Amino acid sequence: MSRETLPLDAITAVPGLRVGHWTNRRAATGCTVVLSEGGAVAAVDVRGGAPGTRETDVLRPGNLVDRVHAVLLSGGSAFGLDAAAGVMRFLEERGVGVPTPGGPVPIVVGAVLYDLSIGRADVRPGADAGYSACQAARPGRLAQGSVGAGTGATVAKALGPDRAVKGGVGSAAEALPGGTVVGALVAVNCFGEVVDPDSGRILAGPRDDKGGFASTLDVLRKRPPSLLFGATNSTIGVVATNARLTREQAYRLAVMAHDGLARAVRPAHTLVDGDVFFVVATGAQEQAADIIALSALAARAVERAIVRAMAEAKGLAGVPSAAEWVQERPSGTLA
Repeated sequence: MSRETLPLDAITAVPGLRVGHWTNRRAATGCTVVLSEGGAVAAVDVRGGAPGTRETDVLRPGNLVDRVHAVLLSGGSAFGLDAAAGVMRFLEERGVGVPTPGGPVPIVVGAVLYDLSIGRADVRPGADAGYSACQAARPGRLAQGSVGAGTGATVAKALGPDRAVKGGVGSAAEALPGGTVVGALVAVNCFGEVVDPDSGRILAGPRDDKGGFASTLDVLRKRPPSLLFGATNSTIGVVATNARLTREQAYRLAVMAHDGLARAVRPAHTLVDGDVFFVVATGAQEQAADIIALSALAARAVERAIVRAMAEAKGLAGVPSAAEWVQERPSGTLA
């Protein structure tokens, strides 16, 4: 199976997964949930210096629970972790979770990004938002760009938040022979610039005063930014596959997912980024997976998802998308 023969070029090409968004455009925030109600082997790799996460310890090898039922990606900084309560409620109502004497306990892992600097900082995804995202979850096509966890996302902040451009959510999928599929869903909210991983061309950088993009590396060489910007970033995502994996193998995919991030975001994994990737493996594919090939394609799916997030993003709350900035101000100056 080639990418061209996949039913969808998105994480939902993995059978059994459903994705849903909750979006508040007025407040410029939202959340996204990936549901695997039958349970999926999972792992996580945290590389950024300022992460906000939930239930990552449960994913360590050697711990009792080896499956998750949902992954939450949310705006709202640490406040956005509250949205997981709504995901828990949604799954509990459907009897989904780890069996216990007191009833099933859903395992919901998650990560958040900082979007409080645009829109309304006092409106964050909470339990009702997480529940609504689950209600909206569907297989098949999914909205991308400035939706869900990517609603308030911004990128390219080396010249300060006033020179940033709009980030968003993107997704892509890759296929191996025999029916194995791997897909990625990424919410892009990075300090660094987004580049074409094949050519190195800047796709979304700090806005310069000529209607184009400055080079983040040049900015850092000449004027290292103050950490007063704080931990206002993070690229967070989910890699999913129908391959049958151990938790250790799933962890290897999570590590490789960050390679895709590092090829599309420059620089990645900084002190002010909370970069996190989860992996979920449904195990529906009986054929043994080629871990080397699967890991490499997982990284490629992440690259392409990040590029797509930039292509689908729309300006919001006074922050233009990269396409809007270049098209609308071909030779202008900053307003």
